[in-house]
Amino acid sequence: MMHTSITHPIGDFVRSISPFPELAFGVNLLLSIIAICAVAIGTAPILIYMERKVCAAIQCRLGPMRLGYRGTLQTIADVLKLLFKEVYAPAGADKFIFYLAPMLSLTAPFLALTMIPFDYNLQVVNLSIGIPFIIAVNAFGILGMLIGGWASNNKYSLLGSLRSGAQMISYEISFALILVFIVMVSGSASLMEITQSQSGGLFQWWIFKIPGLGFIAFILFFISSTAELNRAPFDIAEAEQELTGGYHTEYNGTAFAMFYLAEYINIVLASSIGVTCFLGGYLPPLLGIESVDSLLIKIPGFIWFAAKVLFMIWAYMVVRWTFVRPRVDQLMAFEWKFLLPLNLLVLILGALYISFIGF
Repeated sequence: MMHTSITHPIGDFVRSISPFPELAFGVNLLLSIIAICAVAIGTAPILIYMERKVCAAIQCRLGPMRLGYRGTLQTIADVLKLLFKEVYAPAGADKFIFYLAPMLSLTAPFLALTMIPFDYNLQVVNLSIGIPFIIAVNAFGILGMLIGGWASNNKYSLLGSLRSGAQMISYEISFALILVFIVMVSGSASLMEITQSQSGGLFQWWIFKIPGLGFIAFILFFISSTAELNRAPFDIAEAEQELTGGYHTEYNGTAFAMFYLAEYINIVLASSIGVTCFLGGYLPPLLGIESVDSLLIKIPGFIWFAAKVLFMIWAYMVVRWTFVRPRVDQLMAFEWKFLLPLNLLVLILGALYISFIGF
């Protein structure tokens, strides 16, 4: 069930002077969409720069340094280069589907971000089926990769898209099972209610609330989401050395930039879901010490949320530049022979914990 109104001071002002409540709802909705787009698109260049610096630090080098202060303008230059490059489709390609694919991949994370509560009053829409909605819209990203490879009229792109689809669909199962675990223990599929179920302090977060089991669930979420993001060590779907670039071999300019942008927005989305489901969302890490907690409470919730998301993104980047890439058969065997059975076991143990111990 969806909330009937989205509150915002501008929309509330329109509601007070207009006889049509639908107009105020439309204003609030438009402002929410603009905010989501601004946050998602605005963070991508920052994350690209951050990843280059994290990669450089792990490899004992400096990274971009020449353009701007310590290379801060390098990402802007790369974005402008992509935007002004010629966009063309290969001969024999289905041009409508060819250009539709990156749009689908980019649509999925934007839709899912509307479910995320960035603060108590900072959520585009609060659905009681928020978790199933996120699982459903993630399929748009997989579909974009599959039809992008097929429409390119290139056998290497097709093979790359099929391999990518197989990986993402396989790890999507584990990703969904972990989210089902959170729905089961919290008693709700609404992300706002999941966040509220962790109120009360640091040790009420779901990563700590169920001793041991919550931490294991968080690690399983981190692994499955890394694979679903097609990031190393699970980036076999777009490994240039093995696949001549994967599903996006024939893409260039703005079309390629949309695939690239979707990857970084998906990192923000996965980190936001992990923070909401396991790390208390926008709630401060209260320690039960009154003098400390009184200071922590004064920090706005969206600041806490942003800090936690930044920590998650940093962790994804460290993993990418630390571990080696497995073979594709090892990657798939890891999911079906280890990760999936372990996820099912965690789900069963969570049900037993609720039945016999409770909260």
